[in-house]
Amino acid sequence: MADWIILAAISLVSSGFALQWLMPRRPRRGDNFGLSAPASLLDAVFLFNGSRLISHSDIALSGFEAVNDWDDLRRLLQRDFPAFPETYETVRQQGNIVVSAIDCTVEREVRCEWIDGIVRVQLRDLTGITEPARRDPNDPIRLAMDRAPYPVWLLDHANKIRWCNAAYVALARKARGQDTDLTQPMFPELTEEARPGKKTRVSIPVKDSSSKLWFDLTRVELEEGHLHYAVDVNAIVEAETAQRKFVQTMTKTFAQLSIGLAIFDRNRQLALFNPALIDLTALPPDFLSCRPNISSFFDRLRDQHMMPEPKNYRSWRRQMNDLLEAAEDGNYRETWSLPSGSVYSVSGRPHPDGAVAFLFEDITAEITLTRRFRSEMDLMQSILDKLADAVAVFADDGTLAFTNYAYQLLWGDSDEVGFEPATVLDVTRQWQSQCQANPILGDIRDFVEMRNNRVEWSSDLYKRDGTRLLCTVSPIQNGATIVRFTIEHALGETPGMLQITA
Repeated sequence: MADWIILAAISLVSSGFALQWLMPRRPRRGDNFGLSAPASLLDAVFLFNGSRLISHSDIALSGFEAVNDWDDLRRLLQRDFPAFPETYETVRQQGNIVVSAIDCTVEREVRCEWIDGIVRVQLRDLTGITEPARRDPNDPIRLAMDRAPYPVWLLDHANKIRWCNAAYVALARKARGQDTDLTQPMFPELTEEARPGKKTRVSIPVKDSSSKLWFDLTRVELEEGHLHYAVDVNAIVEAETAQRKFVQTMTKTFAQLSIGLAIFDRNRQLALFNPALIDLTALPPDFLSCRPNISSFFDRLRDQHMMPEPKNYRSWRRQMNDLLEAAEDGNYRETWSLPSGSVYSVSGRPHPDGAVAFLFEDITAEITLTRRFRSEMDLMQSILDKLADAVAVFADDGTLAFTNYAYQLLWGDSDEVGFEPATVLDVTRQWQSQCQANPILGDIRDFVEMRNNRVEWSSDLYKRDGTRLLCTVSPIQNGATIVRFTIEHALGETPGMLQITA
C-alpha cells in the first residue's frame, strides 16, 4: 500500500513539473540549431528517480524510445553536451549543474537540478532569453573566447573534446563537413616530447581535398584535461615551401656548375654550397653540412693546404678580415697558387640581406696554357732576334704583331708596345721617312690588306743614307704577312751584312 502511495505522489509531482516547467516550444521545420540532437528534444524535461527515468515532457521521442535511464539520455546528449554528468550522483552532490553545448555558436544548454530526491534535466534553447541566470553575452571572457581568431579547445583525459570556441567549430566544419562530431579530436594527438607551452607544428587534412591545413599547436595542462591553442601558419608553411623549392631549384642549378660556390648568411655561417666546392677544396661533406662559420671554413682550407700558406697566423687573421671586407664590397678577387701546383681564382661577392658568396674556380689549365703560350712566344722572339734580316710581321687586321732585334736596329724602333698597336699605314710611313721615294711601300700596304691571290714577291728599297735593302713580302698562315729586309750594300761600298750584337 505504501508503494502505491509513493508512486501516486511521484506521478503528481511529475504532472506538476510538466505543467509548471514544461511548455515545449513548437519546433520549426528543419530547425536543428546546428546540433545533432533532434529539434523535438529542445526545451524538453526529463525526471529521474536515481538513474531511472520516471517521466518526461510531452515530446516526440520517435526513434528514441530506448531512453529509459540516465545512461540512455547521456548517450543521446554526449555528442552535443560532452560535459553532461556521467551519473545522477554528480547532480545530487552539486545540487545544480548547467552544461553548455560544445558548439558555442548556438545558444543551447542542459540544466540539471536536484529537487527533493528527484533529478530534473531540462534542454533549454536560450535564444531571446534575458533571465538573470543566463550568462551575460557581453562577458569579456566569453567574448574573448568566442571571437578569438584561433581555435581553442579542451581535451579531457579520455581524449574527448569537452569544450571548443567558435573558431574551432568553423574549422571543424570546414575540414570535416557540417555534420561533424565535435567531440572527436580533429588534431593529431601530441607526442610525449611535446612539452606543455611549447609550439608543435601539425597539419590536418581537408575533407574531399588533397590539401592540408597547418597550425602551430600549444598545449596547457589542466586538472580537467589539456587546453589547446592552434595558430594558423598556412601562409608561413607556403612561404617556407616556396623558399625550399626555390633553394632546391637553385641547388640543382648550382650542382651543374664547375665553379665551387659557398654562400655565407648574415651570421657568417655557411648557408649553401655545391658539389664542385667539395671537389675543388677537398673539404668533407659532413663538415660543410654542419654549417661552419666563415673563419672555420677558411681555417680548414688553410689546414688542408688549399690556399696560399701565410707567413704567420696574425697576418693570416688580418688577411681574412680584409678578405671579408673586400667581399662585402664586391672587390675581392685573387689568384691562389697552391702548393700542389693548382691555381684557383677566388672572388667574393655581396648578396642580399648581408650574405656573402665566394666563388672558387680552377684555372690551372688556363694558366698552364697561358704560360706555355708565353714561353713559346718568348722562344719565337728569341729566334727572330737571332736572324740577320730585319723582320716585321703584320696580323690579318693590318697591325704590326712582331719585330726582331735587327728590325729595331735598322729602323730605329724600340720593342715597347703602346696602348694602340701600329698599323701598316703607320709603319710604312715611318719607312718612307727614312727611304728614297719608292712605290713598293704602297704595294706593301695593299698586300697586307689583301685576302686573296697573295704570292711572295721582292723588290729593292734604298734608304736615304744609300743603304740598299732587298724587301721580301711573303704571305703566311691566317692572313698574316711577313716583311723581310736584307741589307745588300751601301752605294759605293762593298756589299755586306748588318752586324747584330745581342
